[in-house]
Amino acid sequence: MSDKPVSQPNGLDQLLVTYRDPDWSARLHQIRQAVRLAAYFEDGSPEDTQLGNILKEVRTHKDQALSEYTLRFDGVTLRPEEFRVSAQALEKAHRQVETADRGLLASLRLAIENVRRYQAEIFVADKIRHPGVRYTPIERVGVCVPGASAPLPSTVIMTAVPAQVAGVKEIAVVSPPRNQGSIHPMILAVCHELGISEVYRIGGAHAVAALAYGTETIRPVHKIVGPGNNWVQMAKRKVFGQVDIDSIAGPSEVLIIANCRVNPAWTAADMLSQAEHAPGSAVVFTDSLDLARKVLAELKDQTGRLTRSDRTRACLEQFSAIIVFAGLEEAVAAANEFAPEHLEIQCGDASRDIAGRIRNAGAIFIGSHSPVAVGDYWAGPSHTLPTGQTAKFFSPLSSNDFVKSSSIIEYDRETLAKAAGDIIRLARAEGLDAHARSIEIRQEDR
Repeated sequence: MSDKPVSQPNGLDQLLVTYRDPDWSARLHQIRQAVRLAAYFEDGSPEDTQLGNILKEVRTHKDQALSEYTLRFDGVTLRPEEFRVSAQALEKAHRQVETADRGLLASLRLAIENVRRYQAEIFVADKIRHPGVRYTPIERVGVCVPGASAPLPSTVIMTAVPAQVAGVKEIAVVSPPRNQGSIHPMILAVCHELGISEVYRIGGAHAVAALAYGTETIRPVHKIVGPGNNWVQMAKRKVFGQVDIDSIAGPSEVLIIANCRVNPAWTAADMLSQAEHAPGSAVVFTDSLDLARKVLAELKDQTGRLTRSDRTRACLEQFSAIIVFAGLEEAVAAANEFAPEHLEIQCGDASRDIAGRIRNAGAIFIGSHSPVAVGDYWAGPSHTLPTGQTAKFFSPLSSNDFVKSSSIIEYDRETLAKAAGDIIRLARAEGLDAHARSIEIRQEDR
């Protein structure tokens, strides 16, 4: 017997599944469930109970509770008067970023311009003219910006700029003090660049509660938007009704429909761009077994060269797959059921035709030169998108989500008289005599 060690199968090999495998559908279902559970707490679970207590404490004890939870969860001691970032600190952060990297600030400004232009072009409230409806912007909005290890200035751009385009006058940004007891200077710099002066160094579920219910130092908002971990998303879910929310966002995800003509290294790179979120889901649908094998080989190679290699690999094994279908028609049908946050279509000349058959997706990226990162930072649509199959009923965040409509009804004497008999008849059919009488009494005065 040889003393040579037996090589163990690479954990990523499990990602490749073909339609001939009877468990391929179960694998997709497993991924979908895992992504969904990563965003939700079950009702009545210990986490759900704790979340309810956090919201109740903030609603009852306000600033005191915010201070206590900021110390408990972020390890930072803040007095209520220290919650809000001063105008001087915002300006200082802006100068700091400009001094450190003028090119970065220029890129941020171009990204802001792209988003502002796109959001203005799709804004419908200033294009619809009808005497029966009036659109008005939501007056006050709260934006949640995660306090991840890396700063996320794009989150501010992709949430606040659509609100500004819609005419929202007051925007309050919250973010946990994870950077030396405050918010990362890059996030503060973008807030200053956008003219947002109301920024609070608080985060998590307690920040959501503060925005929804208000405290002595933070006035309540009317809508809360932005990403965050499951505590933030479940808090948004619980305060919905007290305020509006954008959606309940789970781990980032991409589904790539690809044929044999694509570059497998590019496809693998796009998968890793989502998996590195940890958690993040990356799935490929293809009709080419040869491509699937090449993408898998690229994944093995590229993953090993990432700075977050171990976390990304674990994320691939838990939330990702490469599925080989008998044909692209079956792949498209499965994609519509999968309803991904990001859908890339890398099928050469057939890409646009396939895109036309997609019904359920947060954002659709057509062609091999349209990776998700283009949408994350640059193209103009907001990267705040529905996840976990909610693309079946949620839409991407846009400027149109920051206005509300009021119905306008104005009848004169003659118009009411023509409709009076019918209205009275309908009211009495429902047993609502006072409704009918409110019409009849006006006819008696004629």
